[in-house]
Amino acid sequence: MTDFASLLQPDKGQSATSLHPVDKAGLEPWLAGQPDRVRQAVSAQGFKGEAAQVALLPGEKAEWSVLVGVGDSASLGSWCLAKAAEWLPEGSYRLVGASAGAAALGWLLGQYRFDRYKSEPSPKGPRILLTDEPARIEESILLAAATGLVRDLVNLPASDLGPAELESAVREVASAGGASVTVTQGEKLRRTFPMIAAVGQAAEPAREPRLIEFEWGDRAHPRVAIVGKGVVFDTGGLDIKNASGMRIMKKDMGGAAHALALASLVMKARLPVRLHLLIPAVENAISGSAFRPGDVLRSRKGLTVEIGNTDAEGRLILADALTKAVEGEPELILDFATLTGAARVALGPDLPALFANDDALAADLLSAAEAAGDPMWRMPLWKGYHELFASDVADFSNASESPFAGAVTAALFLGKFVPDGVPWAHLDTFAWRATAKPGRPKGGEALGLRAAWGLLKARYGA
Repeated sequence: MTDFASLLQPDKGQSATSLHPVDKAGLEPWLAGQPDRVRQAVSAQGFKGEAAQVALLPGEKAEWSVLVGVGDSASLGSWCLAKAAEWLPEGSYRLVGASAGAAALGWLLGQYRFDRYKSEPSPKGPRILLTDEPARIEESILLAAATGLVRDLVNLPASDLGPAELESAVREVASAGGASVTVTQGEKLRRTFPMIAAVGQAAEPAREPRLIEFEWGDRAHPRVAIVGKGVVFDTGGLDIKNASGMRIMKKDMGGAAHALALASLVMKARLPVRLHLLIPAVENAISGSAFRPGDVLRSRKGLTVEIGNTDAEGRLILADALTKAVEGEPELILDFATLTGAARVALGPDLPALFANDDALAADLLSAAEAAGDPMWRMPLWKGYHELFASDVADFSNASESPFAGAVTAALFLGKFVPDGVPWAHLDTFAWRATAKPGRPKGGEALGLRAAWGLLKARYGA
């Protein structure tokens, strides 16, 4: 993982190169007070003050400084400094005339690298930002590390991240925070979490399914459950995906990565909660022992589910995990899952679909999302669509035969395993970035993590 801890430091007057943030409206007034050599350098580099533009400025002698285009120089957004952090050479830098604020996170994540499999990793050294906001340093580094954890886990190929390796990642985070881990697998999993077992039963023995849990915190504190879908690779099962649909299915454990990262933030900040993390970890593989279309599974809750589509497996494993979470009587449940392509058709790659059975919880999440610059969009739990996944032989099916409202019916399926009296939010997130942006490289991505963290801080923090 990228080491972010040294990249953001208190400004104590150290030697550093100056960064001048300007927006399009402020560029001409700023240039008016500059010598000819600076104006000529800005013109030669085609700098217009647009977001993510960077220009080098000559000094009187050997020194130099940097002009950074930002969306609004009066209030720097999360990604205003990300391009500069990616592009500039190793060294220390200081903002002039502004505080980094939220942009400190972008500075850190602009230096994220996933080069584990590169024969020649990037030789670029650290770019250190000096800040006059020491109180923001710890929070920015924690958020960058949590985001980096999501990216690293999602970027790992399935050959190196099976259920056992995901368990190891959970144990590492749990050990650092002092949490106690429980893993259920084998015959006990088949008896107590039958749908998790069924989805993963086609995988080879070394990649057998399991439910990974940990608990942390004072039992007297409010209980919060965080659940993450951990399908380490999804072939679609016997309802097999095509080649393009399967290409990035290593990311189908992105919900688990988000849940684990959020749990790590809770523990590092020592929020006064009783935390319960649950990650059902499986590989949806194909073999003679794979579960089949038309099979009927009995869930941990006792409800029966007809398998309409083996590629709708995520909701099955989440249902058993949500049932276990509810048994602990939490006052809040959050789940993350790369659950449906329908959510991406509706909202695109950048907006997680938010479903919630509690209006106050939904409003608080949307408020936290706006404050964090980590957007999401609320979708309806429209109960009239229960009929779309009705079954003639079981309590209901895991998939609808209709092409309509796929994200809604998936969320409604999960809702059958959460009583109305338990506030619950489900985030159908992509966990991936198909194209790069400053501070956000192509590959695994945390989408909804910072919003969920903002909600928990607001509810349980000081």
